[in-house]
Amino acid sequence: MEVDGARRDRGGPPAHRTGGRGDAARRGNAVDAAVAAMLTSCVTEPLLTGLGAAGYMLIAPAGETPVLLDFSAEAPGRAASGERAPLDPITVHFGDAEQEFHVGPSSVAAYGMPAGAAKAATYGRAPLDELVATAVKHAREGHRVNRYQAYVTALLLPLARSAGLTAFEEGEVLVQPELAESLGRLGRDGAAPFYTGDIAAAIADTITANGGELSRADLAAYEVIAREPLHARHRGRDVHTNPPPAAGGALLMQMLEALPDNPSQRDLIRAMAAPKAHLNRLGSTTQISVLDADGTACSVTTTNGANSGISIAGVHLNNMMGEEDLSPDGFFSHAPGDRLPSMMSPTVVTHDGQAELVLGSAGSSRICGAILQVLVNVLDRGMPAQDAVDAPRLHLGGDHLHVEPGIRPETELPVTYFRAPSMFFGGCQVVEMTGSGLLRGGGDHRRDGAVVIV
Repeated sequence: MEVDGARRDRGGPPAHRTGGRGDAARRGNAVDAAVAAMLTSCVTEPLLTGLGAAGYMLIAPAGETPVLLDFSAEAPGRAASGERAPLDPITVHFGDAEQEFHVGPSSVAAYGMPAGAAKAATYGRAPLDELVATAVKHAREGHRVNRYQAYVTALLLPLARSAGLTAFEEGEVLVQPELAESLGRLGRDGAAPFYTGDIAAAIADTITANGGELSRADLAAYEVIAREPLHARHRGRDVHTNPPPAAGGALLMQMLEALPDNPSQRDLIRAMAAPKAHLNRLGSTTQISVLDADGTACSVTTTNGANSGISIAGVHLNNMMGEEDLSPDGFFSHAPGDRLPSMMSPTVVTHDGQAELVLGSAGSSRICGAILQVLVNVLDRGMPAQDAVDAPRLHLGGDHLHVEPGIRPETELPVTYFRAPSMFFGGCQVVEMTGSGLLRGGGDHRRDGAVVIV
């Protein structure tokens, strides 16, 4: 279906999907659709993202130079005084494995979502108050929890309860009136209330009063940074992705450079071994990929870490300072104002200046490998987007290989064979524009992704 000549595609839970096809998004461009969907995901995936989250957005207007909007998490501590509260450890059980996360007031970093949404909206056509309307509606009236959301909530149930969520099981309706009010403020007043206004004051004062370091000064100093994306040539195309200080884009480029023509499975494993960064977290991220009829592409990845378990004024706050992977030199080793490292890698592939693939993935350390395998499936193996996303994946973590059903690797490495496709291997959402002008998408079933064309 096409409406007003605009065509868009993205992934996410049902209510999340409606965010990018509201009236404002239909009248706008790819950025409008991405912003609307991103804000709606704050409502439908409050443990994985939210107004207290952070992320990156890659915008590639047709025939123009792409830009990367960095609204990632920033280390607090500009006004630190007194003793810092210890991080609160919490153990999450993933079937046969378990993982320790660190939450609480000291885990909260300066967030970027409100500033990122407001800045991104300047690249669109619709006003922010219209883009936020669908999110406000779902927060105020409620949305029905689906199977995937119930699964994630079950994994993080103590944090869900601590953050004040009231619907946990599939079919229950989650109503979030405080979030609806804060989203409405974002639409009416922009990002200011969240960084220099009353919402910022309420968040900072509560966090510092309980031993955390996120202060009014940290929020007031926060800014979105426009960066030049990393660029490389691959298979006659231009690949644009997230630049440093984020790590993910550089790792993806290293993997691509290590690939020979027509790579085999063994070649993929060698390429994944090229970068020396091996993280193995859940990867609580949300990915949205959009392409419009004018050729503007937008890929955005956001995250709340594992969630701090704290919600103030409907703002579900991140636990990025408690993410061990983001602090390789030890917790609280980042200087105040430092951007925290990230594997998030929103990516756009262009051919002669026109967007051909728009993609990105959830999945922490699996992000780069998931994107790499989808790129190979489309560009080298000629698969349509959905087939490229559905194809079984592998992941190399250190010297250990993890594989989905359908892969029998020829390797001497130890191998873990998964019994079914798993969210462990990321959630890669893809839009493809073929050379003949056919638009098609790939929604990753591993994380309840979907395709929407309007």
